[in-house]
Amino acid sequence: MVSPRCWKGASWRPQPAGGRAEFLPPPSPRVFMGCQGKDVCAEGKGNREDRGNGDLSKAMSQDGASQFQEVIRQELELSVKKELEKILTTAPSHEFEHTKKDLDGFRKLFHRFLQEKGPSVDWGKIQRPPEDSIQPYEKIKARGLPDNISSVLNKLVVVKLNGGLGTSMGCKGPKSLIGVRNENTFLDLTVQQIEHLNKTYNTDVPLVLMNSFNTDEDTKKILQKYNHCRVKIYTFNQSRYPRINKESLLPVAKDVSYSGENTEAWYPPGHGDIYASFYNSGLLDTLIGEGKEYIFVSNIDNLGATVDLYILNHLMNPPNGKPCEFVMEVTNKTRADVKGGTLTQYEGKLRLVEIAQVPKAHVDEFKSVSKFKIFNTNNLWISLAAVKRLQEQNAIDMEIIVNPKTLDGGLNVIQLETAVGAAIKSFENSLGINVPRSRFLPVKTTSDLLLVMSNLYSLNAGSLTMSEKREFPTVPLVKLGSSFTKVQDYLRRFESIPDMLELDHLTVSGDVTFGKHVSLKGTVIIIANHGDRIDIPPGAVLENKIVSGNLRILDH
Repeated sequence: MVSPRCWKGASWRPQPAGGRAEFLPPPSPRVFMGCQGKDVCAEGKGNREDRGNGDLSKAMSQDGASQFQEVIRQELELSVKKELEKILTTAPSHEFEHTKKDLDGFRKLFHRFLQEKGPSVDWGKIQRPPEDSIQPYEKIKARGLPDNISSVLNKLVVVKLNGGLGTSMGCKGPKSLIGVRNENTFLDLTVQQIEHLNKTYNTDVPLVLMNSFNTDEDTKKILQKYNHCRVKIYTFNQSRYPRINKESLLPVAKDVSYSGENTEAWYPPGHGDIYASFYNSGLLDTLIGEGKEYIFVSNIDNLGATVDLYILNHLMNPPNGKPCEFVMEVTNKTRADVKGGTLTQYEGKLRLVEIAQVPKAHVDEFKSVSKFKIFNTNNLWISLAAVKRLQEQNAIDMEIIVNPKTLDGGLNVIQLETAVGAAIKSFENSLGINVPRSRFLPVKTTSDLLLVMSNLYSLNAGSLTMSEKREFPTVPLVKLGSSFTKVQDYLRRFESIPDMLELDHLTVSGDVTFGKHVSLKGTVIIIANHGDRIDIPPGAVLENKIVSGNLRILDH
């Protein structure tokens, strides 16, 4: 990703996967205007004869440059406005108002994208958060629960971010519909959790799904199967924004459709869009009218993100009597989490800093587990009244994430996004809570899927908990090779999921299959070289072993 706050006449240079996109500075306006030899050159400096008035000529040069850049910005905004107006004319009447809101939201984001200059954070201003601004979970839990926990629960809404597709795991359709445990999908487990909560405490906690235009239709079809569950389920859609041609900075879309040639012209603009789209849907007002006060927001693929009664009680009954409008659950970093966003103190406020905002010279410092010890789990507790107030004041401030993409036809585009946690600085009395690692159990890859399908976890009422039989509270490090990337291939390679209770580390590479009832312990490395195939026989016990291409088993 790139720093969004550079002058946007620059060209983009995306880095390879895993790297960061880089911003190339634009040529000086003087070059565009025909700078020649001894006149003011590309850096705005004259030759010796021209520099007699020093500061004055420098000021004039800078003023001229900024004026030129402003003209370019205004012309570009006008061009984009015209393109968006053309697109809006193609909207059917029943979609007109909704499309207009989306395009208006995009225009505001694009305007900010063009206006903002310089890095989004000044590294020198970043400070460690004050001790009381990030509370240990144990302290929150020690307060216990009140007798009226049911009435407290009745003021909660669970919101799951459900805009993503399962394409990275080789699946079509919404990621939430991938089977993860005993044929239960992410969505099944979520509904089971909330139904159990409602039955246990005789409450009415609703589930809200923020879908995208990619996931909405398929998700709504599936929701019919939950009609008899004791959970009210609502949905609303993220905005739909046009992707931008990297060179011209104009929208790729020519009309509102997202089929045929237009399939790749649109995108959902990140989960930071939740504030505007939730408000615009009317659902925010509906829930406030029903007496709801807080939302618990999390990614639907984070199986550790269950409703926590102790955190909810802390919000509803603040110890100092001062309402907290925003809580971010953070957890301790491991070496696998060095790229995760972290909470800092910045200009007197808690602020989420992502790796994409960090100046290159400080990236290693940012990744340091000793200096920045925590990262954002994206489990958030947010006041509904505060969202409404800030949305109506247009006061929610989130950094722009510029995400470069290459479309199937080879066209380079950018999409402007925001992240939900970045808004923490806009809310009053915000708080971080350092929660146990068990509340962060995302399933992004089949390596993660292997962990949650194994006997490391037991399933109860939709919630996964670490097996008591595992002696260590940490999760094994699992790295499955490219032959396992797609869920279909992954499932074909395991006749049954191995016993992993005593596993510390597993690396598998190449054409490898596992028979039934395999047991893995300690560190196990299985590497099939190109052209070789390794079949781990049924009932095999591998403890601290390296298995190479010819199936020799060596002590590790």
